Amino acid sequence: MAGGQERSDRGINAPPVRIVLVDDHEMVIEGLKAMLAAFDSRVTVVGQAVGADHVVGVVGDLDPDIVLCDVRMQGSSGLDVCQQLRARDPGRKVVMLSVYDDEQYLFQAFRVGAAGYLLKSISSEELVRQLEFVHSGETAIDPGMAARAVDTAARLQRDEFWPGARQGLTQRESEILSFVVNGLSNRAIATKLVIGDETVKTHLSSIYRKLGVSDRTGAVATALREGIYQ
Repeated sequence: MAGGQERSDRGINAPPVRIVLVDDHEMVIEGLKAMLAAFDSRVTVVGQAVGADHVVGVVGDLDPDIVLCDVRMQGSSGLDVCQQLRARDPGRKVVMLSVYDDEQYLFQAFRVGAAGYLLKSISSEELVRQLEFVHSGETAIDPGMAARAVDTAARLQRDEFWPGARQGLTQRESEILSFVVNGLSNRAIATKLVIGDETVKTHLSSIYRKLGVSDRTGAVATALREGIYQ
């Protein structure tokens, strides 16, 4: 629909929501800009950051209403970016945009203070509507995930998932943490799981972030203290 269509939620004279786009693929950013251009009276892209390295500077300079950020990027993840931005400004609104319709990612996003979690398959009209919701103070959850998220939250409370799920660990991260607790090296873990050493390191970085620790010793201590593994 054209950008001049009447806004039912925010009023005809409301200024457009100012957005900064963050993704490690410039082509994705350009695609989003083209997608949102038809709604220029409701949202406007005021800036962009390709990758996580320059996000803090761009957001600090432009002070957008919402940062729309990819979840998985090279280097720092979108979750790390969200934490960094909100540490500098607790009121900063960050909406995660992802290809992963996994409730664990959704819960991780909300743990770090994200204002929304939307899938990249979302329609342009629905994306704009969800961004307007966030701007007005609401939390955005992709419509396709909302019902499953409620069910998953209930199952988490009943401990029906793998060890560490309550802390946001994926099933593979839980498996790797169990090996760490049992004293296996990165190389031994890689061999056992038939994956590369770098993949193990990537999983460990994610585990450390979710557990709020900086190294293997901290991860083991937290796993034992919180009863993730005995």
